[in-house]
Amino acid sequence: MQEFSGRMAVIATMHHKEQAIAPRLEAALGVKTLVPADFNTDTLGTFTRDMPRPGDQITTARLKAEAALDLTGATLAIASEGSFGPHPQIPWVPCDRELVLLGDRQHNLEIMGQVISTDTNYRSQIIRSIEDAFTFAQAIGFPDHGLVVMAADNPQPATVIAKGIVTGDALQEAVSMALTESANGTAHIETDMRALYNPTRMEVIAQATEDLLKAIARRCPDCGCPGFREVKRYPGLPCGLCRTPTRLTLAVVYGCQRCQAEQEERYPEGQPTADPAQCPYCNP
Repeated sequence: MQEFSGRMAVIATMHHKEQAIAPRLEAALGVKTLVPADFNTDTLGTFTRDMPRPGDQITTARLKAEAALDLTGATLAIASEGSFGPHPQIPWVPCDRELVLLGDRQHNLEIMGQVISTDTNYRSQIIRSIEDAFTFAQAIGFPDHGLVVMAADNPQPATVIAKGIVTGDALQEAVSMALTESANGTAHIETDMRALYNPTRMEVIAQATEDLLKAIARRCPDCGCPGFREVKRYPGLPCGLCRTPTRLTLAVVYGCQRCQAEQEERYPEGQPTADPAQCPYCNP
């Protein structure tokens, strides 16, 4: 990629996300990477809710990239932002939505990759004993995955006792303190979703980085600008049995952020029809 080869890419993180991002960027783009010292992303929101996020996921990722560029004087930054909650199509299933954003002041570009994955251990629970805590810990992959313990049974705002818990002794100490401070004998325990304490999330960040690289490689057919990105998505993929339009995607429109050219691509998933199981007529 001639736009990026040989340049320094600043990775806006304090939670070791460079482990998932840097090797892929360096291999694909020919950049060198740097994590700025004393860069505090917690000022832009925390998963423990003691610091609210200043905007939506994309806005926050953009603010991280801009802050890293301002701090270092570089012109190329990568920022990642994650969000956890119900899956947009399967609301009873939790998911991890990861964004990885490239901001390039030299070429006035912003390119984004994203992944929505159901591969997450995002969970929380009200507990009444140390035994409850260890049962929860075993279910989420502790100690490879860290934990957070809070004093309140409804932690809004959060009263964090400890986070980044990765040993049994630390877990027992935190839970004992939380239960002692509780007025009703309960505590709140949840997975620590920061990347350095959650290898499952780190893998999804790696997938989002790969998606970013695919987006960078997609060039405008008119001007050649990288990041020929999706700007619209149309549902209506016909049922393979009765031809009724479904909610699945029929076409995607890609647009250029430099020359504003657009191009429609039909059947982006490679299939011209939908499975009848997705049809509102065949499977009401």
